[in-house]
Amino acid sequence: MTHSRLFSIRAVLLAAVGVTAFSMAAQAQVVSRESDIVSLRLGQRIQVDDGSCPTGQIKEVTGTTLTPDGVARSSKCVPRVVRK
Repeated sequence: MTHSRLFSIRAVLLAAVGVTAFSMAAQAQVVSRESDIVSLRLGQRIQVDDGSCPTGQIKEVTGTTLTPDGVARSSKCVPRVVRK
């Protein structure tokens, strides 16, 4: 194989890995109780399906800021997205 052909194959494989990683990161983790969240990273979003939000919404817990005690959390109700 020529050098340019190998480069093209590597570029396609790298793009495929990037798209896969991005799509997996875009999917939020869903737990049934907020106490099920053991560790939360800065910027991470976890959805909590505990029934505390109105119909059609789900609680989203986000790691907002870094404090001396760890990552501070905030939560809000967001529209529930139906995944196929």
